[in-house]
Amino acid sequence: MPMTVPDKSRLAKSRVLVVGDAMLDRYWFGDVERISPEAPVPVVRVTREEDRLGGAANVALNVRRLGVSSTLMTVVGEDAPAAALERLLEREGVSTLLGRDAQLMTVVKLRVIGRAQQLMRVDFENKPDHEVLAQMLVSFEKALADCDAILFSDYGKGGLTHIPRMIELARKAGKPVLVDPKGSDYARYADATVLTPNRAELAEVVGRWHDEADLEQRAQSLRHKLGLEALLLTRSEEGMTLFTAGARLDVPAQALEVFDVTGAGDTVIATLAAMLACGVGLRDAVPIANRAGSIVVGKFGTASVSYEELFA
Repeated sequence: MPMTVPDKSRLAKSRVLVVGDAMLDRYWFGDVERISPEAPVPVVRVTREEDRLGGAANVALNVRRLGVSSTLMTVVGEDAPAAALERLLEREGVSTLLGRDAQLMTVVKLRVIGRAQQLMRVDFENKPDHEVLAQMLVSFEKALADCDAILFSDYGKGGLTHIPRMIELARKAGKPVLVDPKGSDYARYADATVLTPNRAELAEVVGRWHDEADLEQRAQSLRHKLGLEALLLTRSEEGMTLFTAGARLDVPAQALEVFDVTGAGDTVIATLAAMLACGVGLRDAVPIANRAGSIVVGKFGTASVSYEELFA
């Protein structure tokens, strides 16, 4: 199907509020020339370090790179990674509504890269304070009036404890709500506009399907049960399938070399939110999001797609 190309000026006037678990993706690149005498592991001599926006922060960046105004609402600690996150967000032009929790370790995913391969990942994290999250509901309600779409990026780090109330407020305000889900409790996402699980995530909730008819029955049953307008299943090399009331849209994957799938789901839902925010219909937005995902998997690590790349 021909792809809708929204005008840049329409995108520039659109605004997306991203709420969720932000993190700092830290990369240590180095050379591997020997095995450690202490244990059978490679010794990496680090030659370069790089920080990138991860989690909900990467989603907000992906929205911004398409020319849409992007605001990130999240909870961070009072630590060096939080300061690094803020600097990166400011540099990229992403607005912020940050809750502060002195006891929280801002989430850091440290990846050690040697010989162009990820050798290991080290995670630093704990759970945010419930009271800090509750206080952010007031900021969320105020921010609703100034955005055209709400995107919840759930990484299961505890930052979306109050998502049912947030979805309720957003829907009352007449805003489209997109959710990148996590875990098996999808009841907390009830009444959202669209959920975007991948195959493994959906199977965790509805069970393994035997064929396409079985998948459709399970997906539509879940969509109806949760009161969703749509469920978008991302299927990697099989593309995407959009389930809406009494309808199904299959969008095949675009053939290219897959280099790194890290953050591809972030790019897909960010693109979808950007399109809905500027008035593109869901069925027209899905092929655009599919193309964005196909471009970003050809890049290394958490990455994004520009308007020019997407509509070249």
